[in-house]
Amino acid sequence: MDALSVIILAAGKGTRMKSDLPKVLHKVAGKSMVHYVIASAMHLTRDHIHVVVGHQAQKVQKEVAAHFNVHFCLQKTLLGTGDAVKSALPHLAAHIRDVVVLCGDVPLIQPRTLVDLVQAHQTSDAVVTLLAADLENPFGYGRIIQDQNKNVVAIREEADASVVEKTIQRINTGIYCFNRNFLFRAVDLLRPDNRQSEYYLTDVVDIAVKQKEKIAVKTLAEPRQVMGVNTLDELEKARQLIGQMENELP
Repeated sequence: MDALSVIILAAGKGTRMKSDLPKVLHKVAGKSMVHYVIASAMHLTRDHIHVVVGHQAQKVQKEVAAHFNVHFCLQKTLLGTGDAVKSALPHLAAHIRDVVVLCGDVPLIQPRTLVDLVQAHQTSDAVVTLLAADLENPFGYGRIIQDQNKNVVAIREEADASVVEKTIQRINTGIYCFNRNFLFRAVDLLRPDNRQSEYYLTDVVDIAVKQKEKIAVKTLAEPRQVMGVNTLDELEKARQLIGQMENELP
């Protein structure tokens, strides 16, 4: 996968963790959350991993650099996921064709899942491939809205979803594979037209829909892998799941 780059979003504060420690540095089974994400990304590329830092950037960079040889990109102001990705794009090598975007607070993501996502993307001729999961209780997650032909028409966040849309169990995990040229164009079109005045990466999907570009969906069979960690309770759950998943390995 020589023409592939990975962008890992690790700039957030994680205020709900009730700690001064940057969220991605909280430990699961002795390793920081971002450590697990980078280790999985290394199965895609060893030379083109870009970690976006922001809150306590030097602390995150020092921790990561002690274990991995990656590139760092600074998000100067924390203006959302779209802005974070935009801060990394100028650092991509010229020959890169596809870009995987990962979250630094999803420590259970497995290498095989990422390889499958990239393979699905590269065989689909799509400008973006979403990693999806079907959840029994999708509350709080953005729903993937598809038409009768399974074409993606929108990602609807919980707060904006209708009563019918809230019954949809297919959710957006926040993990993507993009065509690099499309991503460059689309990020420049993002606008902070929301309550937080932030640039949302999910709006790139809306741009693809409006431009009638092809959007693919790769559905994850094991939703545990994409559990994000935003609270101390979720951190403890991640610790338990890490142990379970390690015990399940052959």
